[in-house]
Amino acid sequence: MARLVKALALVVVILVVVGVLALAYVRYTGLSARAAPGRVETALGRTLRSAAVPAAYRERPNPVPRTDETVRMGLEHFADHCATCHGNDGSGNTAIGRNLFPPAPDMRLAATQDLSDGELFYIIEEGVRFTGMPAWSSGTPAGEVLGWQLVHFIRRLPQLTRDEIERMEGMNPRPPEQIRQEIEAERFLQGN
Repeated sequence: MARLVKALALVVVILVVVGVLALAYVRYTGLSARAAPGRVETALGRTLRSAAVPAAYRERPNPVPRTDETVRMGLEHFADHCATCHGNDGSGNTAIGRNLFPPAPDMRLAATQDLSDGELFYIIEEGVRFTGMPAWSSGTPAGEVLGWQLVHFIRRLPQLTRDEIERMEGMNPRPPEQIRQEIEAERFLQGN
């Protein structure tokens, strides 16, 4: 019985210490998304993300063959769905990507490129909690193929050419005001 009381007391002390540290962290940072995550936060986040990916996914090979066509499909999907946060070049250097907490990663670097294909696929499909990365899974076989095509394209990011980036710029979503202006210009040119 005495052991149980000591164990419970230890658990309570640990919870109090963790609570005090969490409160101190909140008071110190104000939970502002403006500051860049520190090295400890980054390392902890990456460790937790890695631990959260089930082994079955981590070890899963990409079932979609890497061809020029699959990379092209991944490029087009990335330009339309991912570049808003990650940038056409994968740098994360966009208005949204820079202001997320943590900021969108530079996907050209080792922190992303060293992930297994299965880990990348899992992140695309399931998202990452407490970040701006949404879950993109549609639950369909066609959706899975798109995810695997994106994995092929993400592997291509460090070698993207200027021509590819310019092609992607034409595929990026446009704001409604820009679309309205284009429609009005077209109507004007047609005499309406």
